[in-house]
Amino acid sequence: MLEIAQSTPTADAIARVIELHHDRGPVVASEFLRRSFNQVYRIEFASGQRAVARLCAQRPRGEPNLVFEAHALAHWFEQGCAVSRCLPAKNGQVAVDVALPEGRRPLMLFEYLSGEFTGDAPDRIQAFARGLAALHDAGASYRGPASRYMLDLDYLLHQPLQRLLGAPTLTAEMRPQFEALARRLHEQIAELGELSQVLCHGDAHGENNFVTLDAQGAHQVAFFDFDEAGPGYLAYELAVYPWVMFPRVPDGVPSEKLLARWAAFVTAYREARPVPEADLAAIARFMAVRQFWLLGEYAGRIPTWGSQAMPTDFLRRQITMLTQWETLELPM
Repeated sequence: MLEIAQSTPTADAIARVIELHHDRGPVVASEFLRRSFNQVYRIEFASGQRAVARLCAQRPRGEPNLVFEAHALAHWFEQGCAVSRCLPAKNGQVAVDVALPEGRRPLMLFEYLSGEFTGDAPDRIQAFARGLAALHDAGASYRGPASRYMLDLDYLLHQPLQRLLGAPTLTAEMRPQFEALARRLHEQIAELGELSQVLCHGDAHGENNFVTLDAQGAHQVAFFDFDEAGPGYLAYELAVYPWVMFPRVPDGVPSEKLLARWAAFVTAYREARPVPEADLAAIARFMAVRQFWLLGEYAGRIPTWGSQAMPTDFLRRQITMLTQWETLELPM
């Protein structure tokens, strides 16, 4: 029998699993939405209720953080934050195991949210930033089950580096270059002293939330996709938004539009929640940390995505870009 790295169940198959394990009635419509790090499906019940199902992928980091994620979402909701909560199975468990050719994988069901992504309008960006600040304020009182993972430099930088160093498309000359970049990056962050910790969303790049208008016409933001949530650096959390916008090419220069979006974000966040100077200074360094994290995630998925998801010329460009990012500064 062939060994399977990762299979993709159909939307209809996922619907049948949900009907069996969730006490929410028949599923009348289902749709496969996307394959990213996980596989995500839209579910519609005969009652009219909608939900989102997430089939957790086998992550290079290890087991999914299910119990922590479900309890953290419940806590944020109780504190008044708009989040997509976990919908437990009828046996009370936060996930059900699905038997697949590659082994058993957990399936979670979440509340359905509607709205639009953050986009580039200043008022929507400001709402996103205020919502993120509210998550961080509310997370300070979380006392539920502990997270499997800390979003520290071991998790975000050193473990991804080790996975990257094992990539078959990485040449012998590039290995010491990536190692030196990671070492200098760690040293730069250490020199900034003690940095603030928050309960992080972990992937707040502006498209893991929806923005809507309330009855008074004010922008409201609701967050979803907390697969990367956990305690970690505030500077890392704030770095994810500029990181996703920044040009991914050597000699990339941020446009005026990008800088305006960043200014709207960081100003609104600081108005809602003060940020110490050391954390502000660390944001640009954590953009590079985020890139190492991403490279490690790609390297860990080579059995599923193939080695050409990160070809040699791409990796060579990463060295040039990360070298330039060593002196990157963001206006505050």
